[in-house]
Amino acid sequence: MSDASLRVRWEARTLIGRSPALALPVLRRRDPRSAFLRVIGDATEVVIDGFPRSGNTFALIAFTRWQPREVQVAHHVHLPAQVLEAVRRRLPAIVLIREPEEAITSLLVRLPHLSVRQGIRSYARFYRPLLRHRGSFVVGRFGQVTADFGAVVRQLNDRFGTAFAEFDHTDDNVRLVFDLIEQWDRGRLGESEAFRRSVARPSRDRDRLKDQVRARYRDAGLAKHRAHVERLYEDFVR
Repeated sequence: MSDASLRVRWEARTLIGRSPALALPVLRRRDPRSAFLRVIGDATEVVIDGFPRSGNTFALIAFTRWQPREVQVAHHVHLPAQVLEAVRRRLPAIVLIREPEEAITSLLVRLPHLSVRQGIRSYARFYRPLLRHRGSFVVGRFGQVTADFGAVVRQLNDRFGTAFAEFDHTDDNVRLVFDLIEQWDRGRLGESEAFRRSVARPSRDRDRLKDQVRARYRDAGLAKHRAHVERLYEDFVR
């Protein structure tokens, strides 16, 4: 598929992704055995989702591996429709968020066919519809998720009256989560260019790519658009 076609497909996905009635039936047609994406359904017990590159896989693994039983988690849809449906069903939910520059820059390294404007629009399309429902889920800021995810789970339990096990944020446990993330990514992507662009461990090549994308993100012509998503972020985490 050409880059132009991929951009159009992404644009359509983020547009319909604001509507549970439109987005969720389409997503449910994907292979239900896929471990990478789970759409909210009747068996769902908790939703953990956010904009791409905001700690989604870390949060999912840190949550599921520390439960004493298998918990049905909806995850990795990366569209507000998933969270809006959780709100409608009054299900426990964690919405992950990262500072827009870091999240969008990382997304564009992972998906180089997207434009910076598309990245910014996608970020706004994810969080803007959720802002008025801010009291109906727990917000997991990227820095907190990667530094003390157990505290995020504690907030979830306090808000929803649940009793999920809290992740013990030791160095060994964090290292295990990152090892499992890398295994997950290798299983999906092999040794492809996509894997090298998305790998969670430090990478000199990926840092170089991020610097290049960051310079495009900070272009003076995008100042108004950056300001919009930065205000949205501040409102969301306030």
